[in-house]
Amino acid sequence: MLEHKQHYCIPATHPCFAGHFPGNPIVPGVVLLNYVQQQLLSWLPEYAIDTLAQAKFLYPLEPDQEFTVNLTHVSAHKIKFSCRYENRTLLTGSFIIKEKTGLEND
Repeated sequence: MLEHKQHYCIPATHPCFAGHFPGNPIVPGVVLLNYVQQQLLSWLPEYAIDTLAQAKFLYPLEPDQEFTVNLTHVSAHKIKFSCRYENRTLLTGSFIIKEKTGLEND
């Protein structure tokens, strides 16, 4: 199994916080998923994402909190992922991937 880990921090100035939520900002789930997706595509550039097979949001992330994205290549076409902040799991899930054919856009 191949594994990859990367640390990130979404600053309070990020535009996603403008309306999510005033007075109590949290990182939208789609933003966390975007970080996972971008990390996956940069780690395994010969693959494209076919399907988001599963995603479970377990704990909110606030601005300026450093978090870690962990990727595990568990089989030929499956990547499991998690996002963690300190000792808390924020998000878990998996992607189905496929080899690029040259027709996919980056």
